[in-house]
Amino acid sequence: MTAPTVPRLRGALKGRAPTTALERDLWDAGRDVVVGLDEVGRGAWAGPLTVGAAVIPRGRRVYKVRDSKMLTEYEREALFDRISQWCRAWAVGHATPAECDALGMADAQRLAARRALDGLALKPEVALVDGPWDFVGSIETRTLVRGDSLCLSISAASILAKVTRDRMMRAEAVHYPHWCFDSNKGYPEPRHTAALQWVGPSPIHRHSWVFMDGIAWNGVQRLERPSPQGRLF
Repeated sequence: MTAPTVPRLRGALKGRAPTTALERDLWDAGRDVVVGLDEVGRGAWAGPLTVGAAVIPRGRRVYKVRDSKMLTEYEREALFDRISQWCRAWAVGHATPAECDALGMADAQRLAARRALDGLALKPEVALVDGPWDFVGSIETRTLVRGDSLCLSISAASILAKVTRDRMMRAEAVHYPHWCFDSNKGYPEPRHTAALQWVGPSPIHRHSWVFMDGIAWNGVQRLERPSPQGRLF
């Protein structure tokens, strides 16, 4: 199957390209393998929490890369193969809905990040992470608010993570048609909410999430996670 052609950059996206300023500073300081990480699915009611990891090369660039949230689904799909072939190394890690329920979101995100890093063909020296907190912990990490729109490594990771997770949710829609996962990807929207009221949660819903309290259908109770005695990761 031929990959879709990347369309011309929309006017709203011009002049908003992420840079390699952070990567260049680290490369110049002798850090050869710098990885960008971003997560997707944190706010979803169903499906995995996914973390993308991307190690970009020096001296070569893929144009039209932006924060995945700024792009249409077609644009992300069209860029996916280009980014995956351009990266020196890349990987995507997941925490399952059951793991999100059992661990809580913070530890589930750490688990997904660890799996993404373990999947890389290179051993990273520094991680560049979108957001204000370090969900990596195992190596030196630089956090960057709005990193997915400012830093090229993180932007690339955001597209790899988003496209991978969206494909997984479209595949799940075949097995769980009531919840329209092909269109909402597990996030709250009217048809998803209506299906929860009608038939309740599916096996890939996060049963500890607060939305469970608002479901009129009473076949499945909200999962209560016991208070942790210590951090798992």
